[in-house]
Amino acid sequence: MSLSKREYEDYKSAVDKMVNRYVTRDRSSVVSAITHAVDSGNDKRRLEDKLMDYVERSLAHKLAEKAFMLLDDLGFKGKSSSRKRTHKDDSDRDKESKRARVKEDKELSPKPKPPVQPAPQPTPNNTVSPGQIQAQQIKDIMAKAQAVIEERKKAMASLQPVPQKPATNGTDFSAVPLAAQPPPSALTGMGTGSSPEVSTRIAELQARIQAQLGSVPIVGLPPLPIMNAATPVMPQVAKPAGDQGKPTPLILDAEGRTVDKSGKEVHLTQRIPTLKANIRAKKREEFKQQLQERPLEDTVESTFFDPRVTSRASLRSKRPFRFHDPGKFIQLAQRERAKSRLEKLQGEISQIAKKTGISSAAKLAQLEQRELKSTVDDAPEVEWWDSVILDGNKYPEEGSPVPVKEDFITSFIEHPLEMRCPSDPSKPVTLQVYLTKKERKKLRRMNRREAWKEKQEKIRLGLEPPPEPKVRMANLMRVLGNEAVLDPTKMEKHVREQMAKRLKAHQDANAARKLTPDQRREKKVRKIREDTSTGVQVSVYKVTDFSNGSHKFKVETNAKQLYMTGTVVLFKDINVVVVEGGPKQQKKYKRLMMERIKWAEESRSKDADLESKCQLIWEGKTSERSFGEMQFKACPTENFARDHFKKHGVEHYWDVAYGKKILEETDEGI
Repeated sequence: MSLSKREYEDYKSAVDKMVNRYVTRDRSSVVSAITHAVDSGNDKRRLEDKLMDYVERSLAHKLAEKAFMLLDDLGFKGKSSSRKRTHKDDSDRDKESKRARVKEDKELSPKPKPPVQPAPQPTPNNTVSPGQIQAQQIKDIMAKAQAVIEERKKAMASLQPVPQKPATNGTDFSAVPLAAQPPPSALTGMGTGSSPEVSTRIAELQARIQAQLGSVPIVGLPPLPIMNAATPVMPQVAKPAGDQGKPTPLILDAEGRTVDKSGKEVHLTQRIPTLKANIRAKKREEFKQQLQERPLEDTVESTFFDPRVTSRASLRSKRPFRFHDPGKFIQLAQRERAKSRLEKLQGEISQIAKKTGISSAAKLAQLEQRELKSTVDDAPEVEWWDSVILDGNKYPEEGSPVPVKEDFITSFIEHPLEMRCPSDPSKPVTLQVYLTKKERKKLRRMNRREAWKEKQEKIRLGLEPPPEPKVRMANLMRVLGNEAVLDPTKMEKHVREQMAKRLKAHQDANAARKLTPDQRREKKVRKIREDTSTGVQVSVYKVTDFSNGSHKFKVETNAKQLYMTGTVVLFKDINVVVVEGGPKQQKKYKRLMMERIKWAEESRSKDADLESKCQLIWEGKTSERSFGEMQFKACPTENFARDHFKKHGVEHYWDVAYGKKILEETDEGI
């Protein structure tokens, strides 16, 4: 059996659902085997043999049955067989089709009544069954009947026309065209003497066709009664009960509508296309007709016009001329000249002030005033030791008596408690004693001798077994004596085993004393990181240029490796580096900043006159750390940089660095 592409996809989806229900593994392979076998025309037995490669025999039999049941349920019919047909297959297929056709005729269509006229006898050479007729024979019969009708029409044309009565609604049938007139077969009472014979032959022909066809319609035959091929098919209208044998005449009113004898309008049945191509063509014609009937402007307006949107004029509004006042540009030029003269004068004044040192003194005065103001703001109204005996929340003015609380003044002397200095260590410091190399060796010998004596006493008392003699290859003959002479190979093996045993014990002891990786890491960190509980050493450096990225990397990385804290503030040519740590850490970091980094040689500044250098401007000791991990901070203004230090409570670091820079500029100007 060969399936089409669409049928193959539908059948494959159905088989996939069925396989998912019964099979748990190799589902895709089972589906492919079933669909390929069915499409190739294999039978159930061959399909079962193929499925046994993937599933069990019982399940393969079940799947084969289900696969062919699905094929029957979907109603697919193969286009061509994969095997060669035989005469036996053709005869069986003819018998099955004949039985199915007879059964279908019995179930669907009622048995037709026998006609009044006797049925014609089949010709001897007719091989078709009695219930069938060939379409070509029907066409021949219809052609003969139409030829007879043409002869009848010619005979009627030679006769005088019979006058007809006018219709009740005023319609004149003489004006109706011949195509709308009843067929000549209906006018059996008019004409020559051969009219009854023609009518009889037509009636016999109709009865014969109806008897042979039964209730099965044949596509391509014109409707009865038989008409001329040139005559178009007349519209079928409702027939009254008395006129079943005659076609209903066509009656038109004054407006051209089809009406019946009583004057009611009759709606004629229209042919409706069923093919999608014809339906689309009909819709296109209707749409074109609508567009022709309706103007295009109205369609566009009704579809795309929104009355809520205000329309604007398409023309551009004219803008009037705007004239400048006389002398406007002269004033602008004078203003620019005055501005340039002022800038030039300010530059000359700044140069003179720099040479004389006035600008540096003014800046230093601003720093001093700022420090003085912060000191005054931080001073309390009353000191804590005076607030106990002073009556009031502030000191009295000069010359006025001091209000004192008399109740707090007694004859007893108060001795304040002694408090530990914050810089003193929490544990007592003991002076470590260092021995010379000779003294350390002597002390080691004494300790080992004491341990040896203690071990000998335990052996004498029987608390420990005596150790084996320490035999080596050098003292083999001296220690073992006659045993080594009698069997030297055995003794050599014994000595080597003892040597390996001692070496293993030594290595195991070293491994037991060896530190783990975490312990080694902690030991290294403990050696680098110093105890800063008694105080923190702080160093402040001023770097002229930080344009080289390697300098930033070295400053930051070394501080992290030494576990030091601090910050780096970048501002123009004043870059302040603050580091906090222990004495050893500060010593190593100072060597990095002052010796290891070549500031002048590795500078990448665009300003050729700017010489990069590093200066240590202050170092000292504080009680605690002020910064965290080393980070860089870029500051656009001087106030921004000072606020950064003030936030950590060490704004004086910045004041010292900035004041030193001002003094250097003053010295250079002088």
